[in-house]
Amino acid sequence: MDNPFYQRIYDTALAGKTLGLEESIWILTSPEVDLPQLVAGAYRIRKRYFGKEVTVHILNNAQNGLCSEDCRYCAQSSSSEALIAEYDLKEDKEILEEARAAYEQGAFRYCLVFSGSGPSDERIGKLTGLIREIKRRLPIEVCVSPGVLSRPQALELKQAGLDRLNHNLNTSARYYGNICTTHTYEDRLQTLANARAVGLQVCSGVIIGMGEAPEDVVQMAIALRNFEAESIPVNFLIPIPGIAIKEAKDLTPEYCLRVLCLFRFLNPAAEIRMAAGREIHLRSLEPLGFYVANSIFLQGYLNARGSSNARTLQMIKDLGFQIKSERKLDELLREAEDYGRPEGVKGLEELRPFLAEKGSMDPGRPVLRKPNRH
Repeated sequence: MDNPFYQRIYDTALAGKTLGLEESIWILTSPEVDLPQLVAGAYRIRKRYFGKEVTVHILNNAQNGLCSEDCRYCAQSSSSEALIAEYDLKEDKEILEEARAAYEQGAFRYCLVFSGSGPSDERIGKLTGLIREIKRRLPIEVCVSPGVLSRPQALELKQAGLDRLNHNLNTSARYYGNICTTHTYEDRLQTLANARAVGLQVCSGVIIGMGEAPEDVVQMAIALRNFEAESIPVNFLIPIPGIAIKEAKDLTPEYCLRVLCLFRFLNPAAEIRMAAGREIHLRSLEPLGFYVANSIFLQGYLNARGSSNARTLQMIKDLGFQIKSERKLDELLREAEDYGRPEGVKGLEELRPFLAEKGSMDPGRPVLRKPNRH
């Protein structure tokens, strides 16, 4: 790095110091940014902490739709008119079989996601049994995204063997009222504090492109730094038809890459995940994102499809990276299917592959349904 500015932000990050607001805004907005040098600095930090390894996560929508929260970015929320597959909590057998499939496809971490504001104590009891059984059967880490959680509930999950709890901040404290009114930013902070208090690792992400200002992006990155979040999924809004936010705002490939770099500089030791929307918004710059982020999702996202496993794994190999898995990358590539559908909404057969494989889905049931209204 021949420019002293890039050397300074690199040195600042590695020294454990926080970049100033002015420098952070400059990274996001200045036309004078030299993108290759910015990425090079972020890569040096990524390599220091994670080498050339990529951690693979696979999501399981354990429950879909049926949500009373009004989050304007979400296809499952009460504010959404999106046509999505809707179902109540999957049976244990289905969740366990999908955990096995995730491990066989190279996932280091299996992520169970539940719609709704938060779990009942009965739901927590069910989750603890599932976590114990997954950990007994498979050498895979488990992350759960259950919604707003009390400290006693978090402790039960920790004692069952949960590795990590996900609860996204999504946006800044200042902007939060623009995207949700049925719960608060402080509710989300309290859930993260409850998880941290009982010794759980924290996974908390953001969504970029909802109309927030660059200052809000900086505030998100600093808030997660203050929490010492082990994992930060950086999502870029996928404007699924029917959600309240109609379009992703001001997301160019270059800006998305700058955002990833900023999160790496402000959270050097965190697992930065290039998450939802990477295929759509980074476009031809997507490979460069792996030089900044060290984690991805395979098999798409909650209700949106992503790239095929084959395309993503081949990209990782072409870049000279390896995945963090007991399975070899070349072996996974030989088995991966290239279904070629990087965009659109997941159907029921994609959300519930175990039932589809067994022929257990009711053929008369529509694949796409509107979320229930509450």
